Amino acid sequence: MAEQDGITSGQYLSFTLREEAFSVEISKVREVLDVTTLTKIPRMPDYLAGVINLRSNVVPVVDLGVVLGMPAIEKTVNTCIMIVDINVAGEAAPVQMGVLTDSVQAVLDLSEEDIESVPKMGTNLNTDFIKGMGRMNEKFLILLDIDRVLSSEGKAVLREMGASVLADAV
Repeated sequence: MAEQDGITSGQYLSFTLREEAFSVEISKVREVLDVTTLTKIPRMPDYLAGVINLRSNVVPVVDLGVVLGMPAIEKTVNTCIMIVDINVAGEAAPVQMGVLTDSVQAVLDLSEEDIESVPKMGTNLNTDFIKGMGRMNEKFLILLDIDRVLSSEGKAVLREMGASVLADAV
């Protein structure tokens, strides 16, 4: 894999959130699941859709659209949960989190020529969570740095979901 300005060429999983195209590095995605029963936990942040039981493990599921400032997801037949590994500061091993998406599209091979740097959008806008813009024919897709998008939410979820709450939820 080549790297230019912190943008890595390689394979990305594309997905949609509220009609917009996004992608993450395929190496961060463990699996993609159909939406299953989400157990809601009281007094959790709005972006936390609930938790799922994944092979006897409690996995928090966030609505990625809400994390990114979009409206809450309206579940359809295409709605998926992407299980991703994120690096959270203070945690020795990657943390598994579920991410609700409107639909998962395809695995894409993006070369350096297919990836543009993040455009300058002013000094007050934080775009650190965007790795770049991938070119797909005439459209662009936003290449997310899923660690940066979810690390603070992951830390908050882990802190707020104590072992006693998790034991009661599943």
